[in-house]
Amino acid sequence: MQSRVTAGVMVTLIADDEQLASDELGFLLKDFPEIEIAGIASNGVQALEMIQRIEPDLVFLDVQMPGLDGMSVIRKLRDQGGPVPYFILATAHDQYALEAFRLEALDYLLKPVDRERLIESIARAQRFLQERSKSPALETSGPPPMRPALQRTKLLVKSGNRNFIVDASDIIYATIDDGLITVVASGLEGVSNYRTIEELQSNLDPDIFWRVHRSYLVNINRIKEVIPWFKSSFQLRMDDKKQTEIPVSRVQTKRLRALLKL
Repeated sequence: MQSRVTAGVMVTLIADDEQLASDELGFLLKDFPEIEIAGIASNGVQALEMIQRIEPDLVFLDVQMPGLDGMSVIRKLRDQGGPVPYFILATAHDQYALEAFRLEALDYLLKPVDRERLIESIARAQRFLQERSKSPALETSGPPPMRPALQRTKLLVKSGNRNFIVDASDIIYATIDDGLITVVASGLEGVSNYRTIEELQSNLDPDIFWRVHRSYLVNINRIKEVIPWFKSSFQLRMDDKKQTEIPVSRVQTKRLRALLKL
């Protein structure tokens, strides 16, 4: 699938708790046709949620934010595995530079942002993302999915103080949050003892269980409805009691179209 980056456009998120700073950066970025601003987050928690939902190519991330600072946002994304955007940290304090590069934030801008320095940063981001789009191995910073030694037909799910054995075919979807995997099955919702979505996926039938998003694994036989969403993307409405709506990542949209002849 041709990415937006190879087409010359980088989907971009700005995350800064100071509205004046985010407005100023947004104003500067209007002069760059290769930048498409998809959202603005005002704190770290919102930034993490928007990155997971929008899956931007590029994120301008403030270091000091309430709730969750910029460094913690990067760490949480890396711990979850899956594609990670190109981060440019923006802050008034240069003492964070070393930590930023240790986390592979890839670039660093001091406030107030200098236009010439911004031009360099955007050009560097575009070069990196174009190279990454040619090399699928670079799309994720996490470990590769484990090879399945055995495709399990039964799964242990803990709910309350009880351990239930669930048929794999009854699983509707699984999701991970803060390292905890929740499994939603017919008539039951509980916690799995698997450590990562990749590990869970590797033990299930790959023709049935599909990683539609870095945080979600779905049973394709339990998709109830496909809902058109933001910027030619989709959400899946599952057939659980809550009719949960699950986002489809941009990199999985092509498979969705092929699978359902959209």
